[in-house]
Formats: sequence, structure tokens, C-alpha cells
Amino acid sequence: MPEIKVNGLTKTFGVERALDDVTFEVQDHEFLTLLGPSGCGKTTTLMSIAGFRTPDAGQISCGQDTLFDETARVNLPAQDRNLGIVFQSYAVWPHMTVAQNVGFPLKVRKMKKPALQQRVTQTLELVEMSPYAARYPHELSGGQQQRVALARALVYEPSVLLLDEPFSNLDAKLRERARAWVKHLQTSLGLTTVFVTHDQDEALSMSDRIIVMDHGVILQVGTPEEIYQQPTTRFVAEFVGQCNILTGRVTERTDGAGSIVALASGSMLDIAQSDLRVGDSIELALRPEAIRLAASTEGATENHFLAEVRSTSFLGDHYTYELAAEGLTLNARSPYKFTDPRVSVTIPRDAFRLLAS
Repeated sequence: MPEIKVNGLTKTFGVERALDDVTFEVQDHEFLTLLGPSGCGKTTTLMSIAGFRTPDAGQISCGQDTLFDETARVNLPAQDRNLGIVFQSYAVWPHMTVAQNVGFPLKVRKMKKPALQQRVTQTLELVEMSPYAARYPHELSGGQQQRVALARALVYEPSVLLLDEPFSNLDAKLRERARAWVKHLQTSLGLTTVFVTHDQDEALSMSDRIIVMDHGVILQVGTPEEIYQQPTTRFVAEFVGQCNILTGRVTERTDGAGSIVALASGSMLDIAQSDLRVGDSIELALRPEAIRLAASTEGATENHFLAEVRSTSFLGDHYTYELAAEGLTLNARSPYKFTDPRVSVTIPRDAFRLLAS
């Protein structure tokens, strides 16, 4: 049975529709990410699940409990939903110590003091913050405040954990460590988690599944590998990682094994897509790392040509190249540095992904 079920969720602000028939399920123990740019509807979806925003229509349930049902006029208050949430700003109270911050949800629930103190101690140990129990938020780093916010969300043992861009206030290196630590904690505790982010690296590295949203609509749902390697729309292809988008027309079929495509630039490509018709106008996605670069032309076969190197960038473990070839401008990636102004380019037939028109 799904831990969280969202069905037909809609929300309008004035004339703008923030959510448009949003429907998905989050399985028990799953780490699901809502990914998209600002204004795509991901935070509105999360806040609707949490109970801090009321949708115009739809249903939200957690296990056997109905959290929201517009038709049945059910709208459970946020404090009764047993969901833990960590906000982007952490919302750690400055006048309370770490222990007081973490214990506050239990105090609200009128837990007796001995049990409350024991649970706070256990939770602080879980997030590795026991030595800081008596400190105030201004005495903590950003990463430590984040752990306090997470401990406060976990202390009353919620059925689901909701994370609203919790790493956005951390510097790059600390953000990487925090991602790994939170994912390890979620896995070890078996927490069902809904995570909101606009950062593709966070989504790809942490998620069991990703939902890509734009303008209040779900565009694609899949594993990180499926979202990256098999994008179904131009938006998904360009938003998740770098991508070359090529447009053209099918000119012939190749014995049922593929198709020849004439690009708008005049170049011809052989692609491993056999279910196309001659005359079809198509759009193709090509990842930079799928382009093979070499200093020599020997051994090159499919989709091979020479290209001019317009620019080179060094990014630690690889180089990125902007190439001009056959009337095309391509972005390519390689672990090797090429110093000559021209390089040999080969693109495998199966490197292209057909995008929905």
C-alpha cells in the first residue's frame, strides 16, 4: 500500500494555476524527489501534503488516513498529520537551546518530562548533535542548524519526512556532505521521504524516483537513470544535465534497424530509431558525454566528422568543449585534453533520444 497518495491536486493563485491535476504515489520507505525550477509547483505540492496550504481540489492520503479530500470536505490540520518537515530556512527558534528546539514538538504533544528528555537525547545522538544540546542556534554553523531542524522533525517519529530544499543555505562542499548524511539517515531509518529541490545533482544523487514538474504539471516520473538517460521532453532533457538538442527530418529507413535524419543545419545522421516514418519532423537529445572525441580519424565509422574547437573548459575530472562541425554547435565532454584546433567526432547511433513533439 502506498505511504502517500496524491490524486488530482489542483491549486490556483489568482489567474495562475500552480497545480494542474497533480497525481502520484510515494511508496513505503521511498525517497521521492519533486524537481523543477522556481514556480513549477513543487513546493506548493509539498506544503499541501504537509497541511500548510489548502488545494482547490483533489485528495491526499497517508496509508489508511485521509489528509485532504475536497469533495468529502476533509482537511486535517497540519499538527494532526504526523508528518515531519524541514524548511529551507530551518526555522530554528533563536531563544531556545538545541535540546529545547528538538523537544518542543513533544512538549506541544504534552509528553511527560522524563520521556521527553530521553527521546530528545536519543534523537540528538541520531543526528550526531549530542555535544551541542545546551548551545543556542547563533552558536552553531549552518550545517549544525540543519541537523537540529532535522532532529526536531524526527523526534516524534513521523510517518513521513518532508524536506523543502534543506541544503540551499549551505556552501557547496558542506552541501555534498549533508546530502550523503541525510540519505544515509533516511535509508537506515527506512523513512518515507518527499524531497523538494531545483538542484539536479541533489535529485540524481539522492532519489529512488524523481518527478520533474513545470508550470504545475508533472512532465516525467522515473528513476534518476531514466530521467537522465531517457528524457521524454525537451524541457526534461535541458533541465536535468547539459544536453544538445537537434532538430531534423527523417529522409529514409535503414533496413528496419534505424533511420537517416537530415538536420536543419544540413548534416545527415544515422540514428538507431526504427519506428519513424520518412518525412517525420523530429527532435533529438544528445548528452555531451555520449560524443566521442579523438585526435585521430582512424577507426571512425558511424556519424563521424571533424570539428573545430571553439572553447575548452577544465572542470577537474573532465574537460568540456564547444565544437563547431557540419553546421552544428555541439557541447562535448571528455576526460582528455585536446590541444589541436580540430578534433575527430564520433556519435554512436544509439546515443540519440527521441523527444516528444
